[in-house]
Amino acid sequence: MLKLLVVEDHALVREGLVGLLVQLEDDVVVTGMADFESALVLLETGEDFDLILLDLALPGTDGFAGLDILRRSFPAIPVVVVSAFDDVPTVARVLNLGASGFIPKAFSGEELLAAVCEVLDGNIFQPGQSAGARLDSVPPTPPSQFSVQPAEIGLTDRQSQVLALMVRGLSNRDIAEQLELSEGTVKIHATAIFKTLGVSSRTQALVTVARYGIDFADVF
Repeated sequence: MLKLLVVEDHALVREGLVGLLVQLEDDVVVTGMADFESALVLLETGEDFDLILLDLALPGTDGFAGLDILRRSFPAIPVVVVSAFDDVPTVARVLNLGASGFIPKAFSGEELLAAVCEVLDGNIFQPGQSAGARLDSVPPTPPSQFSVQPAEIGLTDRQSQVLALMVRGLSNRDIAEQLELSEGTVKIHATAIFKTLGVSSRTQALVTVARYGIDFADVF
């Protein structure tokens, strides 16, 4: 028997997910919970599940912290995040925290079922072009009470240093001098940073830094 747990606070969405997931196979049981705390209590009773589908924007719980708790407390149960917040840094952070997949709520039912099947087969699922849209075309990231380390969203040490200096208002030439790099190398790092953040300009990158509360305290 396949047992799935859906943690989603919006009843209509939760019921829709449950209705879709029961189509996976004949012998499947899907349990829906409206909040993280109730789901955690259920899991702590020893209830065994094959997969957890977790909304990232649950009231009263930071979604990233909730994911981290699940991965630490129940490492044998794969977790897939299902969320409307599907920009590049969010997807990267979710996967870096140990999720087995990220499914945008913009997916069709058929796409969602295919993604779930891929995870149940032991693979990691991440969306293609649906994630990483332009900064001004995606909804704002759910607020987090925790700071975000650059590595959590896929930035290398050098890219983190370059971005930190961008935040301070330094030009590419000034960044090159401070880091003892060529200006061309700084431009290459900047291009990689924009790609990782899913943006196309320095201004958009700074907005993303502010949105996520990226912490540069330890990059130098």
